[in-house]
Amino acid sequence: MDEFSRATLTGLCWGFAWGIGCSVAILYSIYLAAYRKAIKDSLKQVQPLRYTRVLEQVKAQKAIKHEAKKAKAAAKAAAPPK
Repeated sequence: MDEFSRATLTGLCWGFAWGIGCSVAILYSIYLAAYRKAIKDSLKQVQPLRYTRVLEQVKAQKAIKHEAKKAKAAAKAAAPPK
């Protein structure tokens, strides 16, 4: 019985590791395909509508973060030293 449980645990561990490895490989290949498609879309002469919308959103978010950093720095500079 002891030999069976050792073999079972070993098989379970190897099976789990194999399953995780295969899942990671599949997810990575999906990620790479989407990345390649995004690069192709960004290099087109006429940009897709979705690409331009997302690009505008990203630019707006960056502008908001930049303004927040400037405001924080200005507030820090205006505060009296402790």
